[in-house]
Amino acid sequence: MPNQANSRVRHIRTALRRGGSPEHAQGVQWFFKQEVRSHGWYTAELRRFARRTSREIQATDGPEALLQVAERLFTGEVLEEKVFAVLLLERSVAKFGDREFRLFESWLDRVTSWADHDALVHYLIGPLVAAEPRRTARAFRWTKSRNRWRRRAAAVSLIRGARQRLFIDEIVRVSDALLQDQDDMVQKGLGWLLREAAKADPKTTVPYLLRIRDRAPRLVLRTACETLPAATRARVLSREG
Repeated sequence: MPNQANSRVRHIRTALRRGGSPEHAQGVQWFFKQEVRSHGWYTAELRRFARRTSREIQATDGPEALLQVAERLFTGEVLEEKVFAVLLLERSVAKFGDREFRLFESWLDRVTSWADHDALVHYLIGPLVAAEPRRTARAFRWTKSRNRWRRRAAAVSLIRGARQRLFIDEIVRVSDALLQDQDDMVQKGLGWLLREAAKADPKTTVPYLLRIRDRAPRLVLRTACETLPAATRARVLSREG
């Protein structure tokens, strides 16, 4: 099985390298404002390729082989390889449990940009947290990590639950732990979480935003308020009243 997985990975990497757009790869580089290795795939095309490959692997080698292929792909340095690994597993996440959750958590240490981070956390880790509330304990631990991506994951991993109006207490606890974080990637992740919480449950979230407005970074507050009515947004962003 390992040899078969390695063969699959080599084939996928070759296809990704040959199938991308050099022009789009340059656009990806400009968008990220940092050095990101990309073959220049558009997300819709990458998702179609991943879903087709996922069906093929499961039909011939089984679900365990799919995990093995994804595990190897997420060790790479190319953006599309990591996102492809997540997309291979996206439709299987409902079947995963603690073993897979621990595996995906270990992948956080391989993250190199917010794009592969958010693919991993939003499409794999987040649904597993929403499916099993006790896993929110991991988010609390991540808030104390030296790794910026684990701290961002503490917030982003709760977004799926927030959209279902779950984890109100956990969202407050994680937010309180991250409010003083100076890393913009963490602040943007926290703002995203609070924006989704405010959309799903404004009656609970807006009072919390009003409580933290004097100590929360402006980036967090602005992001959190993006979908709120103009009057409510102005009240949260005001330093008075």
